[in-house]
Amino acid sequence: MENIFKSNVLWSQIDANMHLRHSAYADFAAQARVELLNQCGLDYKTFSSLKIGPILFREELIYFREVGLNESISIETFVTKSNADMSRWSFTQHMYRSDGVKAATIHVDGAWMDVVKRKLTVLPEEFIQRLSELPKSEDFQQV
Repeated sequence: MENIFKSNVLWSQIDANMHLRHSAYADFAAQARVELLNQCGLDYKTFSSLKIGPILFREELIYFREVGLNESISIETFVTKSNADMSRWSFTQHMYRSDGVKAATIHVDGAWMDVVKRKLTVLPEEFIQRLSELPKSEDFQQV
């Protein structure tokens, strides 16, 4: 499964300091996670039919280097923690500039929510199996 998302920085993502604005790092990381879920068959249409969606409890961004306009970035995503049914999970993502320098690390903790009942839920078994095949970090923990 491909766990590397690639994109280019747009003019609209640049701030007054002429580098990638802080919230754009989070936007890129979210898109990388969405694309990884798509590979598991969990696209928008599927989430809509299941009436389930991903939610975050925590999102932490650690910035290391600036990213400039039109620069190519790549984001590598790993599952760092989950319970056996993948109902609770943590991802770590590393954003790299085109020169290979790490620009940021993003940590998120999340779960699945039933969007009708507004309560935490689990995914159907077929998706639990697919999610269990996502790339894991070297320090992965099953809790």
